[in-house]
Amino acid sequence: MSGAQPDMSGRLVHIGSAVVDYVYHIDALPAPGAEKTASSHAQVAGGGFNMMVAASRTGMKVVFGGQLGSGPNGDFLRAAFAAEGIATLTPPSPLMDSGNCVAMISGDAERTFVSWPGAESVLSLGMMAPVRVAPGDWVFASGYTLSYVGSRDALADWIEALPAEIPLVFDPTPVISEIPRAILDRVLVRTSWLSCNTVEAAEIAGGGDVEAIAARLLASHCPSAEGVVIRAGAKGCFVRLADGTAQAVPGFNVTAVDTNGAGDTHIGAFVSALSRGVPPLEAAGYANAAAALSVTRHGGSSAPTEQEIQTFLSHDDRPVHGRKQKGPFMTA
Repeated sequence: MSGAQPDMSGRLVHIGSAVVDYVYHIDALPAPGAEKTASSHAQVAGGGFNMMVAASRTGMKVVFGGQLGSGPNGDFLRAAFAAEGIATLTPPSPLMDSGNCVAMISGDAERTFVSWPGAESVLSLGMMAPVRVAPGDWVFASGYTLSYVGSRDALADWIEALPAEIPLVFDPTPVISEIPRAILDRVLVRTSWLSCNTVEAAEIAGGGDVEAIAARLLASHCPSAEGVVIRAGAKGCFVRLADGTAQAVPGFNVTAVDTNGAGDTHIGAFVSALSRGVPPLEAAGYANAAAALSVTRHGGSSAPTEQEIQTFLSHDDRPVHGRKQKGPFMTA
């Protein structure tokens, strides 16, 4: 990491969604019609909360501009936000509670989800009126909120009205196929940084090798973006910048116990690093380290702190960027 000091005046304004995760650890998914007994169960804050925690724990001030509910799930999430020092900008929905997601984590650390949308799936421009941005802020949007019929139009309108100097970070998420293409295109055109996995990248720009996909993402879909990050799990990520710079940034060898929230951790750490002036390729390596640490812990909001990341990097046998690598980058 560079010696750049954080600019504490800028905030991450998260306009995505947060839900309550019910996490079950099982040895393997049950066969159709069968039943499994979980080895452990936890109720945790999930959805966009994981990304917010990653940014907050690495030094960025975070505020939430999405919608929380007025029932027990909403209360649970507000308590989790408060514990991490994350302020909510909008009042609770008077109509419904926040949604939830059942996450089944199998013995190989892979995840299977079933979700139920709640208050986070309903937005209007009036509801978002308290969400105001200022110079130095960064805005983050998620594909989940754009997939909901009751929130996608208002959110796209709000994003298009952002001042040009405010950077927008967008993660299309695994529900990308549920976002109407017209809505998706409107957000991509305004995106400053796109962070997605290999499957989501191909969904937007078509198949091929990662270099070609990244080039098409910038040229044809995100013409005003500073860059794109294509995440490939434990293998690291591929970064392409608007100036044509392109590089694979390798991941780290760790023993994963729970991959839930790893992508969110990667994005949160990446944005936090960028916000304090870290160069993009170095920020990507920093994000790889944060994600690697997160998968060695159970729980969705398992993002490490700045100090934990620096300690991890100081013990690794190859630095993050610009030095020897353990092997070639491969896409999933």
